[in-house]
Amino acid sequence: MLKSDIDLNELKFDGHGLIPAVVQDIVSGKVLMLAYMNRESLEKTIATGKTWFYSRSRQKMWNKGETSGNHQTVRDIYYDCDADTLLVKVEQKNASCHTGNFSCFYRKLAGDFQNIDTLSKVAVLGEIYEVIQERKRLSPENSYVAKKMDEGIDRILKKVGEEAGEVIIAAKNGDSKELAWEIADLIFHLWMTLAYYDISPDLVYDKLIERRK
Repeated sequence: MLKSDIDLNELKFDGHGLIPAVVQDIVSGKVLMLAYMNRESLEKTIATGKTWFYSRSRQKMWNKGETSGNHQTVRDIYYDCDADTLLVKVEQKNASCHTGNFSCFYRKLAGDFQNIDTLSKVAVLGEIYEVIQERKRLSPENSYVAKKMDEGIDRILKKVGEEAGEVIIAAKNGDSKELAWEIADLIFHLWMTLAYYDISPDLVYDKLIERRK
């Protein structure tokens, strides 16, 4: 059960008893979807640690991932300055969108179209994991990730071992660029190992936070 710091009566539900909930992936920071909650579904979300919403079309509550298995584990719930919108930060399992895309917001209307160049140095780790998961799900032709996933965990771990060896060699050579390149390769294959088992890198971040404390 999640801890709640406020009385839900402080929230402003609309005339139909609903409040919009923006769902955000806690690893990549990507907005996943927009849905609505009523008081009951919000209480159930807090009680279970999984997202529950209210369907305006079906007039009933629904649990994200109930049929697909793509559950959302809730880490934090915020509300805005007007107390009429929720921000739900989750650990997303596989895709959040019924199309198979990680986020429902996968089509861009306007902007500079340079997503990779504008990624922060922290967000890129979540973005890489997201892409690996997408390649695993959709298995596109000529995808290195899809090929390794099909080959199985032993082949992936073989690459992890090879890349770890390359890191050691680069470190012994004392070449900063070579070392950075090989460490990036190692991290990529470690992320692939996590994705094979559908383990979120958020668990790794938690362990690092524990060590920092």
